[in-house]
Amino acid sequence: MAKTEPSPSSNRKPLSGRRIVITRARSQASAFARALEGLGAEVVEFPTIEILPPTSYDPLDQSIREIHSYHWIIFTSVNGVAHFFARWQQLQRQLQDLKGIKVAAIGPETAKGLESVGLRADLVPQEFRAEAILGELKPDEVRGKRILLPRAAQARDVLPNTLRQWGAEVDVIEAYRTVAAKGKAGRLEELVRGNGIDMITFTSSSTVSNFAALFSSENLTGLLSGVAVACIGPITQKTAEELAIRVDVVSQDYTIPGLTRTIAEYFERQ
Repeated sequence: MAKTEPSPSSNRKPLSGRRIVITRARSQASAFARALEGLGAEVVEFPTIEILPPTSYDPLDQSIREIHSYHWIIFTSVNGVAHFFARWQQLQRQLQDLKGIKVAAIGPETAKGLESVGLRADLVPQEFRAEAILGELKPDEVRGKRILLPRAAQARDVLPNTLRQWGAEVDVIEAYRTVAAKGKAGRLEELVRGNGIDMITFTSSSTVSNFAALFSSENLTGLLSGVAVACIGPITQKTAEELAIRVDVVSQDYTIPGLTRTIAEYFERQ
């Protein structure tokens, strides 16, 4: 399948004629797809991760029942918010049960997720990654405090480990799981080798590692040689580079709108 060359026109959208792959979980891809399509792109959805409930609800349920014992709840993703409060509602808890507990959100999208359930974050760091919380807090503020961190089963431990070093009691609870989706690598490979793809996007380290696992390292290098690669931020970029994937575009605003803008700017320069 031949790649469509953008037609010269003063009214042309910045991504007209560009075919862009989204590797996000299918349940989360729609907003990103709409944003890219609104700028003229043709989107190919190739999810490499799937979002699932936790292996067991018991630890999450216990933390919800003991919610008054916590001083802070830190949400590191929209998924964490969605899955935590879905269970919260099933257990018939009320928002007033959170009175006196401070809530932190990593980034504006996670903060919006909290707003959608009727909460306003007490803390949203300027940099949208978990470690940035540490720059907004002081050891004296968390020493002796109990902190709840509902998140994915597999995530980096810099945040909880540092908080524990500062004297906090931190409960890291599995609120959801990310697992590798069963992507049809052959279909994507056919598109890429036929010059049918302009860019592949990665919105988390999991999307990168699961994508890379579909191909041998030699095939992966050759496959991506003529395709641009975009990452949502430096952590995702680092994962890609560790897997020998060249990264062309990195959003400095670690959000889907930020990544969309950065992709448009990249192609406008081409």
